[in-house]
Amino acid sequence: MKLALPVPLQDQFAREALAAWPRECCGLIEGTRQGDALRAVALHPGRNLAAAPDRFEIDPGDHLAALKAARAGGHALIGCYHSHPDGQPAPSQSDRDGAAEVDFLWLIAATDGVRCRLAGFVYRAPGFEEIVFTSAMGADLVTSSLNDLS
Repeated sequence: MKLALPVPLQDQFAREALAAWPRECCGLIEGTRQGDALRAVALHPGRNLAAAPDRFEIDPGDHLAALKAARAGGHALIGCYHSHPDGQPAPSQSDRDGAAEVDFLWLIAATDGVRCRLAGFVYRAPGFEEIVFTSAMGADLVTSSLNDLS
């Protein structure tokens, strides 16, 4: 599976991850799917209702608002995103336990509060497969505008 993720959305995700550190940020990804090609068009931040700092639970009201926005734009919710503070950009055991929707995209940003590393996965029962990014992107998402946040 391949994902086109525009640089402004990469930067948005990094800003959210850095701002939430040391807690997880979370949200939903609006976009399109044609076969194994995904295209992200918007990220919808969600309030994280999880009590633990290393978990995420998207507020149901934010989920509904993102769904309505996606439908209004002729798109769908193709995935979710969240950060792993001081962790790895890979699905955790908690992520594996919570995944259920086949072909649903998961973007994960590992952050130390200064830099972010992004990876993407698609859930295919019984586990995750790493995806390929089709837009130009480096592993280090810190940009000059993001340096101002640290």
